[in-house]
Amino acid sequence: MSPVWTILFVTISLLCATTMASDPDPVQDFCIPDPRYGSLKAAHLTTLPCKNSSEATTDDFIFSGVKRAGNFSADTGLAAIPVNPTNFPGLNTLGMSFIRADLKVDGINPPHFHPRATEIAYVVEGSVYSGFVDSTSRVFARTVEQGEVMVYPRGLVHFQMNVGDKPATIFGSFNSQNPGSQKIPTAVFGSGIKEELLEKAFGLSPKQIGAMRRRFDPKKVK
Repeated sequence: MSPVWTILFVTISLLCATTMASDPDPVQDFCIPDPRYGSLKAAHLTTLPCKNSSEATTDDFIFSGVKRAGNFSADTGLAAIPVNPTNFPGLNTLGMSFIRADLKVDGINPPHFHPRATEIAYVVEGSVYSGFVDSTSRVFARTVEQGEVMVYPRGLVHFQMNVGDKPATIFGSFNSQNPGSQKIPTAVFGSGIKEELLEKAFGLSPKQIGAMRRRFDPKKVK
């Protein structure tokens, strides 16, 4: 990514975090969680005591884990690297997080939503069919090209698909350090909702429901 686009992405991320922050406002400059008091894999890092600010170092505010793509899903062709306080403690209490998503040719990011954050996505490379559905079931979607940005309002279902002839890379920024993510297929067919209800809701047979449940078992879906 060129320096100009890097600056643009960082600027957009900061604006997203500072002008539309959904997390509580911080009451100090920063809060690096002190690992002596708990695991950094905790769901709510704000509950962990902060290290003394004099113990913080520059390395606490630098993350190098998005230099290259993560592991690709065989089912979707998606590789996602979420970046939040669990793997980048310097983000703790700052009201933001982000993600690197890579899509193989024809790869998809299935319909999903973030209950606690608006997302803004910048296409670093490739051509991505991208969109969201509002509460009236109206879809807002088109192919987003390299260098373009799209926003997905908080809580609305959105999706992405690589429609180009080469891999695509997307950087997404959230105005919450813990945006949450719920994939629609897994939420519906992998959550244990009563089979009879799903049959009536989708007009599917018990055999079809069983096939969908096996496919979207959360123990298998990554």
